Amino acid sequence: MSNAPLAALGRWSHANRLAVIAVWAVLTVGLGVFAPKLEHALSGAMWEVNNSDSLEARQVLEREFGGFSSQSAVAVFHSETLTYDQPAYQELIAEATAILAAEEALSPAAPPQPSPDGRTVMLQAGSLVNPTESVRAAERVADEIGELGTSEVQVALTGSPAFWADFNAVNREGMLKAELLTWPVTAVILVVAFGTLAAAGLPLILTAAGLLSSMGILFGITQFTDLSIWSLNFAMMFALALGIDYALFIVTRFRGAMHTTPDNINKAVGVTMDTAGKAVLFSGLTVLISLSAILLVPIPAFRSIAAGMMLSVGLVLLAGLTLLPAVLGTWINRIALPWHSVGDHRSAWWANFAAKIQRRAGILAIASAAVLILLATPLLKLETGMPGINVLPEDRQAREGYDMLASAFGPGGPGPVQVIVGPSGDVAAATAAIGETPGVAMAFPAQTGANGYTMINVIATTDPSSSESKQLISDLRDRLPANVLVGGPVAENYDLDHTLSTYAPIVMGVVLVLGFLLLLFALQAIFIAIAGVIFNLLSVGAAFGVGALAFQHGWAAGPMGFDSQGYLTSWAPLFFFALVFAISMDYTVFLLASAREHFERSRDAAEAVQGSLAHTARPIVAAAGVMVAVFFTFAIAGTLPMKEMGLILGFAVLFDAFLVRLVLVPAVLYLVGDKAWWLPSWADRLLPDVRFAH
Repeated sequence: MSNAPLAALGRWSHANRLAVIAVWAVLTVGLGVFAPKLEHALSGAMWEVNNSDSLEARQVLEREFGGFSSQSAVAVFHSETLTYDQPAYQELIAEATAILAAEEALSPAAPPQPSPDGRTVMLQAGSLVNPTESVRAAERVADEIGELGTSEVQVALTGSPAFWADFNAVNREGMLKAELLTWPVTAVILVVAFGTLAAAGLPLILTAAGLLSSMGILFGITQFTDLSIWSLNFAMMFALALGIDYALFIVTRFRGAMHTTPDNINKAVGVTMDTAGKAVLFSGLTVLISLSAILLVPIPAFRSIAAGMMLSVGLVLLAGLTLLPAVLGTWINRIALPWHSVGDHRSAWWANFAAKIQRRAGILAIASAAVLILLATPLLKLETGMPGINVLPEDRQAREGYDMLASAFGPGGPGPVQVIVGPSGDVAAATAAIGETPGVAMAFPAQTGANGYTMINVIATTDPSSSESKQLISDLRDRLPANVLVGGPVAENYDLDHTLSTYAPIVMGVVLVLGFLLLLFALQAIFIAIAGVIFNLLSVGAAFGVGALAFQHGWAAGPMGFDSQGYLTSWAPLFFFALVFAISMDYTVFLLASAREHFERSRDAAEAVQGSLAHTARPIVAAAGVMVAVFFTFAIAGTLPMKEMGLILGFAVLFDAFLVRLVLVPAVLYLVGDKAWWLPSWADRLLPDVRFAH
């Protein structure tokens, strides 16, 4: 009987199952009571770059100009029949001014700014609180502002906080729809995959234990610092997907172990955890490593999302290594379907499939790689940008107000550029430089703030989310004196986009290097570690290529019901790369760990390939099927960024599990033979002895 750490942990958890289950029950219930409060404690803002010029400009505006920064609340009025100087119009402006003044998080509104034709008015109130509280303030006043509208005058609340408030509301609706679609689909696939109703509940146990515990901890963290609302969204999705994967892998291996020791369940649990449990551990570590690289990006929203996901993944992994072995037993075969034990130990169908790949290994390797490379070619012309207003439905106040401003003040009206001149700066020189910059539609007269600061509001000729507006920010910063700051919503998005582009290769490089080192550590083979990383890149590239066609080029706009922005969201290449790579490594580790297990026993590379497919292909297909279903339901029901994530991650799993793991990897391993498992003597001396054979 093996005394390996995971085997010992598995046997101990099973032998003391009542205590382990009780501890997890207390942890889940004790922390889970705070889970319902989490959503309302999270922030919809935090999209800013630490130490950037735009953030410094916002801080100056908050300090010296009464909070009239990008976080201001903006009430917009528009009438087709009245002008703003008429009594009925003035009465509505007065009522809106009173509503904004009653909100403690906002400063008194500035004098109304009418459009040239007098039919549209902008009423701006500065923010006296941080961006998170600004969003909550927008949520509190939005309904009152919107209800002021009459048959003659349309009224809507817009601005950055209102945008995020509406986006959060739309996102919540999308998440609810996605969950309503996900659970029935997932339940059906789980029953089919596990073959018994009893075993199908195991992933839900893991997900509930890990997710509810992490949500409780995240709520505690929000009492001390802000966390992004996306922390919850991504944590839910990944906790469910990985909980299903881990349960499938471990249960499948446990059923195989029971064939050998049917009268010794504790020993079967030990064997399971020393093989599949070890693969799950390395898989979970890979996910955590990939997510940890995101912490390098100096954007608070990104860091909180990564931290929230790492917490939920870590707890699901811990539950998989302790709670799952505790509950394993013969009971998992109760309420069985006719096919529940087919291929538990070794699938003859998949063994025959492996033999067919061996006969055509060269052609299949070239063909599958060519398909993936072809699908990745749209990345050569990939465009990115921050989410524009069209991610919101047309009936949301923030979009209505935005459209009214754009119609009355020009395309750049909804996103003014705020130029801040310091106490010792030359306002005249700054004004002249602004006037000479291409892309400027107009500049308002300079406004004096406290302590000698001056602000100049600049309106661009183009939409705030356009590439031309981003170029305007770059041009202004080049032309203006060194002590002048350029801020506002467009500048903040420019800094976000630039930072994400700058850090993308760094994060990707860190993920690739750490992924290679972990594969080398786990599988003890140079070629396998290099090939694993390269194959993951192929599936990631193909998935992003599909994403570029679907969203940047708008191929999926009609079927999926969205307006194409003409680009992928800025965070997609960096953030989704880490997620997709982590998911791909999940299947990489499980398949290759099984191949390593067979190679250690037989020393026959061809038998290792066939044996790994015969033992792992079925759970890989089942796990991938569930994960694809989960991701695609989010793609169907979510907001545009969620659609991007769901579609890209769904196709990544599809390509990785069905083309890379089941065709390309076996074909290449057949071609390379024993050399695939070669390890230099110097590396053998440095690496610890990790074995999967039992």
